[in-house]
Amino acid sequence: MPVYNKLIRDSVPEVIEKTGKEFSTRILNEDEYIIELKKKLSEELVEYNEAETNEEAIEELADILELIHAATKTHGSSFVKLEEVRKQKAEKRGGFEKRIFLIEVEDD
Repeated sequence: MPVYNKLIRDSVPEVIEKTGKEFSTRILNEDEYIIELKKKLSEELVEYNEAETNEEAIEELADILELIHAATKTHGSSFVKLEEVRKQKAEKRGGFEKRIFLIEVEDD
């Protein structure tokens, strides 16, 4: 039986159950959950970087967004608050829409 040892979406056990296959899961404590969210986010970021089509990229970005929603809750906040922080930073420092690439800055 393959061993996965990774965070999965909430409905995956039901999907596996419908196949009739044996499996095991457990509920993570809060500290483990945060660690596994970070691992999963890294995994999805790699998959986004490896996406070869716009459709694949959007699928991976959707996974990343779902993980961001979950991670935001673990830090005692909400997606609304996260969006407020994002907007404040964009107003103060700008976004990334202009595609500006910094090459170098003179040292003092």
